[in-house]
Amino acid sequence: MMPDWLTPSHFMMLGLQIVFAIAHSGGAALRPWAEKYTGARLYRVIFALISLPLAVILVVYFFNHRYDGLQLWQVQGLPGVQTFVWVLSAISFLFLYPATFNLLEIAAIQKPQVLLYETGIIRITRHPQMVGQVIWCIAHTLWIGTTFTLVTSIGLILHHLFAVWHGDRRLLARYGEAFELVRQRTSIIPLLAILDGRQELLWQEFVRPAYLGVTLFVLLFWWLHPLLLVSTSKIQF
Repeated sequence: MMPDWLTPSHFMMLGLQIVFAIAHSGGAALRPWAEKYTGARLYRVIFALISLPLAVILVVYFFNHRYDGLQLWQVQGLPGVQTFVWVLSAISFLFLYPATFNLLEIAAIQKPQVLLYETGIIRITRHPQMVGQVIWCIAHTLWIGTTFTLVTSIGLILHHLFAVWHGDRRLLARYGEAFELVRQRTSIIPLLAILDGRQELLWQEFVRPAYLGVTLFVLLFWWLHPLLLVSTSKIQF
């Protein structure tokens, strides 16, 4: 018999994450083949129409069930914890979203491309989205402290660790030796390539509209966060 705290929502969240991972990583794997038939713009639209609704479902389900299960710890009343969590969350967004700078490509207004570069945030880590997701998971698991949130975070981190391998594999297949050289000059672990002298951090590369946009988004999200929680609570599933 399963313990009372192990609610069905734990398994539902894992199932939703598996579906999203298959759709997202599978869609990325199919991209080189599919674009031959659909073109880059149409495939980006198809990819978005599949991935974005699944992502929204995941976010809404997480917000509505984040306190399910066993309360492992409770630190929300401790001084400084809320500020620490918000700072970690803001840092996580700086890693999560500037990984793709060209918003016109994301929206398929311009032709989407697979780019190979090692400037800006890639000097810090070759996989900024993975690092950002890990930081986000640490922050939110610390703040909420439930088994449901812990299970959610483990699932997200495992998917992004798989994406590290999967992304490197796809870039190696596409660029060959050129990517191998980039892999040698960069690191997955944040700052490792800078600390061992393979990279140099150039602050000028971070003076870009994308970083300003992410900063404004973080401030807007902080302001709208209570409203977002109320809105998602009205969607029950």
